Amino acid sequence: MITQINFNTTMNTNDMMEKEDIFSKVLRAGRRTYFFDVRSTKAEDYYLTITESKKFTNDDGSFHYKKHKIYIYKEDFEEFKDILAEMTDYIIKEKGDEVISERHQKDFKKEYETDTNVEEEVAKSPESFTDIDFDDI
Repeated sequence: MITQINFNTTMNTNDMMEKEDIFSKVLRAGRRTYFFDVRSTKAEDYYLTITESKKFTNDDGSFHYKKHKIYIYKEDFEEFKDILAEMTDYIIKEKGDEVISERHQKDFKKEYETDTNVEEEVAKSPESFTDIDFDDI
């Protein structure tokens, strides 16, 4: 779900420009929330911040958030946009747009889990045991 928020900058008591968001959108995606914020530099030019916030639940039921933020400046917009498009197109081309993950599919098994289970079954089979005679002890 995407939410759009518009902000205006305000002056504080010292007539200094406060750092506020000019324009924002929020994307809620499960445990993650992405914040896209247009902000203003001291020179009153604009730049973009993208913040990922992920909710974690503690054992006692309380929760906390971990946040990661990147800043993207106008001089990098074109290359950033091109590379982002290239990367997302590559992923869709190679893997399609269906989500494949343990979280989204109850019967999902990682390759190494499947291989490990096969090895465990072989290791537990009667043919894998050595005959031991009590006289050998």
